[in-house]
Amino acid sequence: MKRLLLPLVTLSLCLAPAAWAQSRSGIVSVEVDLSRQEAGKETKLWVPYAVSDRYQNVTDVKVSGDFSASAVYTDKVNGTPMLFAQWDKDAKSRKLTYTFKVEREEIQMKNLSGKEPAWNPADYAEYLAPTSMGPVDGEVKKLAQSIVKGKKTVLEKAKAIYDWTCENMYRDPATVGCGKGDVCELLKKPGGKCTDISSVYIALARAAGVPAREVFGVRLGKKAEEDITTWQHCWVEFFLPGTGWVPVDPADVRKAMLVEKLELGDAKTRAYREYFWGGIDPYRFKIASGRDVVLNPPQAGAQLNTFGYPYAEVGGQVLNWYDPKGFSYRISYKEK
Repeated sequence: MKRLLLPLVTLSLCLAPAAWAQSRSGIVSVEVDLSRQEAGKETKLWVPYAVSDRYQNVTDVKVSGDFSASAVYTDKVNGTPMLFAQWDKDAKSRKLTYTFKVEREEIQMKNLSGKEPAWNPADYAEYLAPTSMGPVDGEVKKLAQSIVKGKKTVLEKAKAIYDWTCENMYRDPATVGCGKGDVCELLKKPGGKCTDISSVYIALARAAGVPAREVFGVRLGKKAEEDITTWQHCWVEFFLPGTGWVPVDPADVRKAMLVEKLELGDAKTRAYREYFWGGIDPYRFKIASGRDVVLNPPQAGAQLNTFGYPYAEVGGQVLNWYDPKGFSYRISYKEK
């Protein structure tokens, strides 16, 4: 994520939100080469696999390589698609290329209704539950209750938590990757990157009875061609009865403030806060959701805190997905 600061300047922050495009499309290529890893070991690879939904269309999917087997699976809990490939222990070369065209739309859900129809929280129990790094009891619940005091509806609570997150969290560029999202630690030191800031929002929302979830993706470049290997990003959706899932991105608010040296009271900060409440730009696409992930087929290593990067095991040993050169993999974007 170290290279993400400059792309956000060139991509998003040189223009006001009103000037951003309403859609973005192009070819994304994921190139993996595990040939330099230890020889004589069975090798397994899982890559987040983008699919179409209401706001993105994925077509022209191509997968090639010298693997002995490959398939597309989903995990049992979140239904996140993943491309799986395997190489036998005697493989001399271990390469895979995965390309696809993605067309992504801007989301703008404004003028949200304050009228709340009857709904059953039990239907959204998984989005109200704690995760290994996101408790919803103890100090988290106390803080959530103080933030939403006097708020009656899901919309009022979700907005109060969004405002608190924008005002009290901050972007820490020294954070590795997108951050771990360890909520208890973040409440002591509220600085991090997108997973950190999103995780705090989600834990507080769930503790306040607002169903919420993270969406993991990768940013699309604004130039005709970009290396987007380290451009992973995540944001939040909360469930609004009568409307559905509503996107919010307090992490990008705090990133804009850092990059543009903005204060909370600045007009541009207010513009970003308004834009990312119920809206996200089209310069990103979704690849995964869920925490504490068990891949399919199951990995030998521990559950994944998040699944936003290629994941591989050589002889059952986990490779460092935060080190794309050593791994090695590259993700690129070409406008089309």
